[in-house]
Amino acid sequence: MGPFAFATSLFLFLIEICQQVDGIASKCDIYKGKWVFDASYPLYNSSNCPFIHQEFNCQNNGRPDRLYQNFRWQPTSCNLPRFNGKDFLRKFRGKRIMFVGDSLGLNQWQSLTCLLHTATPQDPYISQRVAAISTFSFPTYGVSIMFLRNAFLVDIVNEKDRRVLKLNSIGNGRIWKGYDVLIFDTWHWWLLTGRKQPWDYVQDNNITRKDMNRTVAYKKALRTWARWVNLNVDPAKTKVFFQGVSPDHVDSRDWADPTAKTYRGETWPILSTEYPGGSPSPQDVLKRVLRSVSKKVHLLDITGLSQLRKDGHPSAFGYGGHRGNDCTHWCLPGVPDTWNELLFATLIQT
Repeated sequence: MGPFAFATSLFLFLIEICQQVDGIASKCDIYKGKWVFDASYPLYNSSNCPFIHQEFNCQNNGRPDRLYQNFRWQPTSCNLPRFNGKDFLRKFRGKRIMFVGDSLGLNQWQSLTCLLHTATPQDPYISQRVAAISTFSFPTYGVSIMFLRNAFLVDIVNEKDRRVLKLNSIGNGRIWKGYDVLIFDTWHWWLLTGRKQPWDYVQDNNITRKDMNRTVAYKKALRTWARWVNLNVDPAKTKVFFQGVSPDHVDSRDWADPTAKTYRGETWPILSTEYPGGSPSPQDVLKRVLRSVSKKVHLLDITGLSQLRKDGHPSAFGYGGHRGNDCTHWCLPGVPDTWNELLFATLIQT
């Protein structure tokens, strides 16, 4: 194919993609809708994704049911384009995308790498980890998808044999520069206490404490992150997303089922459009902080739709096997694949 023919083909392809998502942002809220059964899902099989992490590979870990893989997110007033890995790679040829956050960011990063690899299984890929950065790249397209584990976004610094969580410092932000797309997340690690807590003290400006209200600390850290975005991001070069708070399902009263004690054994989503338990307070904090950012930041508002998926967690079929009880992460294939469909639709729209 000559240069002119290739350019024409690419132009027509981009028009087609734009037509698919035309009006999504203006005509409807893609985050409002419900889950519908669709036998054409899932978008890939976990057996075709050889690098999938054990903690997300529920089928390989012995989960006996499969229906949780067959649900598609249907917005109320429009249709969400089906994820197409080849289209994604063509559109983002030569681009670098980085996820920054905790294991929920890892969950979404892992989903995206599986979606792309299974769409182009004949194309070579390179998977490597250097220090805290995991990179999955497609040399044919020049596309790199990175994940940087940074559960708090702000810094944890060793000072005099003690680990200090600094709510006003983002030294690691230098690593985030130069990417075409950034997707951030944080929340779940703010709740850890005891031996699981990765810091000994928390510092707010010049005041160092043994502990403080975790939601307040989370809010202060988000404000520090917001200042970093305002100072360092050029919206013409970098698209910034923040993954909404990914819900867990601990108490069945939250989804109005007094007969079930926990989500364990759940095999069916909530098929209504609203979650009985309401929005979690950290999500409300996040929304308020994002409204204060002067640069354009897209909220990947996955909280409400994910709340409806009490069936989507690994439960006893995650990393810990039957000894574990994971109500935080998500099976793959599963809910994070929808997060990436929403991400791709928004990227194309913007």
